[in-house]
Amino acid sequence: MGITNGCVKDTFLLTHPNPNPICITIIQDSRKYKLLGTRTRTRKKAIESNMKPGDMFAHIGSIIASLMFVWAVFQQYFPYQLRNYIEKYTQRCVTLIYPYIQITFHEFTGERLMRSEAYSAIENYLSSKASTQAKRLKADIVKNNQALVLSMDDHEEVADEFKGSKLWWASGKNITKQQTISFQPVTDEKRYYKLTFHKSQRDLIIGTYLNQVLKEGKAIKVKNRQRKLYTNNGSYWSHVVFEHPATFQTLAMEAEKKKEIIDDLITFSKAEEFYARIGRAWKRGYLLYGPPGTGKSTMIAAMANLLGYDLYDLELTAVKDNTELRKLLIETSSKSIIVIEDIDCSLDLTGQRKKKKDKGEEDEGKDPTQTPGKEERDNKNSQSI
Repeated sequence: MGITNGCVKDTFLLTHPNPNPICITIIQDSRKYKLLGTRTRTRKKAIESNMKPGDMFAHIGSIIASLMFVWAVFQQYFPYQLRNYIEKYTQRCVTLIYPYIQITFHEFTGERLMRSEAYSAIENYLSSKASTQAKRLKADIVKNNQALVLSMDDHEEVADEFKGSKLWWASGKNITKQQTISFQPVTDEKRYYKLTFHKSQRDLIIGTYLNQVLKEGKAIKVKNRQRKLYTNNGSYWSHVVFEHPATFQTLAMEAEKKKEIIDDLITFSKAEEFYARIGRAWKRGYLLYGPPGTGKSTMIAAMANLLGYDLYDLELTAVKDNTELRKLLIETSSKSIIVIEDIDCSLDLTGQRKKKKDKGEEDEGKDPTQTPGKEERDNKNSQSI
């Protein structure tokens, strides 16, 4: 027994049926007591020193293997209805804790019959963000093989911010094997984009943000796409790449008149909401007239290059009836220019009206009870063909 720094220190050697003695030291002062078990600490250190990293990974691996075995048994032997019931309520429990909302945009809609416009718009919108954030990219060349467009590769993620709200876009794909008789397995890849954001920002993201994404994505698509020149063969359109170099800067025209036309075109291209508000179709017509070689076709090409619109050259002489004409007009895309050249010579509409008027006057002077002769019947039949 001794005194150290004002503290009374007693040491005892206790005997125990175990041949290993236990040494207990009691340190006593006016404030606290400490009991130190040297045997416990020694055993703990021995266990930690004997645990190797390989043993630790083996222990973790056995736990994972056990969980996978239980999951496989669950998937194989549990009834389908019970599995759906468990998965449904498990997902509900997770959503109560998980504070984020996820929206998935699939590449194809309607059983892969049509590529989703929303998916294409999102892909174009994310192209700029993917080039600066993603580590794996996909590249494509558009617009007359001059512009390089980058997009996210599969299973990549980029971040975006909108009015102080943080959100994330992730790309992915689901691969399913089709059951077909073939030496090579046929796989069906279904790609998608997944948007993740906090549930407190639901109204802001679903409303304003997504509308802005779709609008900007469509604008980028129009800017980067290869513009085309369509011509009709009967009731079907065929197209080639439109590469006319004409612009308003190279167009020979009075500066004041040129500026007036440019301002009118740009105002019209941005007036979609105005036309929707007043309940009118979003379209505008121009009549260009003059002798051949005065620049009418060049003017049309300059308008298409300014707006970035496709051109549809409609040849009315190749259209048989109104049904074919209606079909051609329905198949035209939005933001395009429909050109009808030499409209005064395409169909003899004025002549047909004049013939009908003259025929009506002749019929008024005849006896309605008189049977028409052979010559009159022949004339009537030839006009209806």
